[in-house]
Amino acid sequence: MPERLLAPEGTVADIGEFAYAGATLVHEDFGAGPRPIVLVHGIGMGRSVYLDLTSRLGGRIIGLDLPGFGEAPEPARTLTMERHADLVAAYLRSRRIDDAVIMGHSMGSQIAAEIAVRHPDVVSALVLAGPTVNSASRSIRAQAGYLLWDLLHERPEVLWRGAREYLRGGPHLLRKMKATIVHRPENAYPRVGVPVLVVRGQRDPLAPMTWCREIVDMVPDARFVEIPDHGHGTLISDSGGAADTIRDFIRDL
Repeated sequence: MPERLLAPEGTVADIGEFAYAGATLVHEDFGAGPRPIVLVHGIGMGRSVYLDLTSRLGGRIIGLDLPGFGEAPEPARTLTMERHADLVAAYLRSRRIDDAVIMGHSMGSQIAAEIAVRHPDVVSALVLAGPTVNSASRSIRAQAGYLLWDLLHERPEVLWRGAREYLRGGPHLLRKMKATIVHRPENAYPRVGVPVLVVRGQRDPLAPMTWCREIVDMVPDARFVEIPDHGHGTLISDSGGAADTIRDFIRDL
């Protein structure tokens, strides 16, 4: 049975696994309120990295471990961004959720965009934090270089949590990274029909300002916020600024 990682002690949480089309995710669902916030993590991560953020957000939170990450079992074959989107949407339908705010960080932003386009019946809005993959630097070498540069300037808690989750990502991490690189999120963004918030850390090399502005220009209803003195892990540590921005965005929907 998966562990409680995000829900505060004394809070009732629904924790378990959900299987669909040969892949399994882990979910942790707690809190109450309309428009549940669904946390979709980045490459090599898992729901545990959002502990600081969830302590600040309030409302109903659903943290996910995607297949082969966190506590979720490794799938028989690496999922594309589209198959990830289909899995998350099937999970939301199983819980009768039709108004989710999908908050995707890094790779999760690509999955979030595909959910909105392929399964608009489960989504009310998107939060794209540190969105990848920058169309001008679409290679594993470039993305790995940006990630290393970012980690050298990150807070210690980001380094510790990131290292732990990357190790849990298993031996297929390179294959999973390739799945993010070949995906073209720019094909999805113009077809997103819900409000979108793009969040960028001021020092984030994986989501440069030019790319974030491109996304805002492509999405019909999008706004942009930059979090000062943060890198790619803007949601992982010292997330007060990001949490305030996300709460304001959801309140205005």
